Amino acid sequence: MEAIVKNNKKLIRSWAMFDWANSAYNLVITSTIFPVYYTAITTTKEHGDVVRFFGIEVVNTALSNFSLAFAYLLMSFSLPFISSYADAKGKKKQIMKFFTYVGAVACMCLFFFKLETLEIGIICFVLAAMGYIGGVLFNNSYLPLLATVDQQDKVSAQGFAYGYIGCVTLQILCFIVVLKPEWFGITDASLPARISFLMVGLWWLGFSMIPFKYLPKIDATENNTGKSFVQNVRNEFGHVIQKIKGIPEIKQFLPAFFFYAIGVQTLMIVASSFGEKILHLGAERLIATILLIQLVAILGAFLMSYLSTLFGNIKVLIVVVMIWIGICIAAFYLSTPLQFYIIAALVGLVMGGIQSLSRSTYSKLIPTDIKDTTAFFSFYDVTEKVAIVIGLFSFGFIEQVTHNIRYSALVLSLFFVIGLLLLVRILVSNKS
Repeated sequence: MEAIVKNNKKLIRSWAMFDWANSAYNLVITSTIFPVYYTAITTTKEHGDVVRFFGIEVVNTALSNFSLAFAYLLMSFSLPFISSYADAKGKKKQIMKFFTYVGAVACMCLFFFKLETLEIGIICFVLAAMGYIGGVLFNNSYLPLLATVDQQDKVSAQGFAYGYIGCVTLQILCFIVVLKPEWFGITDASLPARISFLMVGLWWLGFSMIPFKYLPKIDATENNTGKSFVQNVRNEFGHVIQKIKGIPEIKQFLPAFFFYAIGVQTLMIVASSFGEKILHLGAERLIATILLIQLVAILGAFLMSYLSTLFGNIKVLIVVVMIWIGICIAAFYLSTPLQFYIIAALVGLVMGGIQSLSRSTYSKLIPTDIKDTTAFFSFYDVTEKVAIVIGLFSFGFIEQVTHNIRYSALVLSLFFVIGLLLLVRILVSNKS
């Protein structure tokens, strides 16, 4: 392994640039322009919000939620084995590059997404999500290698802040293209949004070159001479499992994280679709709202990092989850644009905080002498991705059955309540 000087500012900035690069996907594709564009092109006078996907009739937003859920489910099953192989063979950076390239290219291919190419578009949508998921895992696994335990909350917050600033910067550029197409001589109504998808892929790919240049190559965790792929994966996976079994703090934290992550990640993904369906806000106001969320999230990430130094990570997480419960209940009764904007501001404040603090909390629980951090973080990421799968399926299923997206939002509050109770259990356990 290359010699790593922990808390090196230049190296940490390079690492944070990966958040800068790929967060544009999460904002533009998952949360703003793509959902608005997708809902618009898949809603017709003849069929309403129902589309045919490979001959199957399904509600348009349910289809997008099911597609994302499929991507997360597939990655959830494969990530522990991919990460184990990466650690065993010393291929952390190479596989991180592979996922990034797949995600960025698939994102660029969304440029060709129209109603008549629905099936191909959804496939690219799924591949982009898989690339994003894989890249995030490997980037997260560098955190305990780059920062000492006492600095990991701050460094994690810095990463998310870079991500929010980066995605807002690109979002504004996309915003200009979408709202002022005449400035660029664009007359095709669908072209501005599709150009945005192309811009995201190029941004993602281009800025990823910075961390790929500076992040160190990590040596293999063991001598793999003569061992097959299956043997490498089995040995590494078994080693990490045994390590985790001996760390009760991780076994307590992951179930709590699982339940509140169901709510957090699902709400982040469906927020735009929810606002469009309930209030018919239109692209301009929706995108502006999401931009507000990202800007407030920067403050939230650093605020929660600061509060964690005063009160401890678990206490701060408990308060944040309680706020999320209130947001879900408020969303059920949402009726005016002003209410939506207030809820959006609250979402921004707690979104940045809970993501940053969750990542650093888990990182702190990993023993400092561990080299196979990718495999360790795969359990964190798999927990999050399975949570997203359950959240999206729950959200989509309830909407499909009730044809009322409000009930989907209300059900998410139950997952937050369970997560809250499990966090309280950790707090009580730590005191005893």
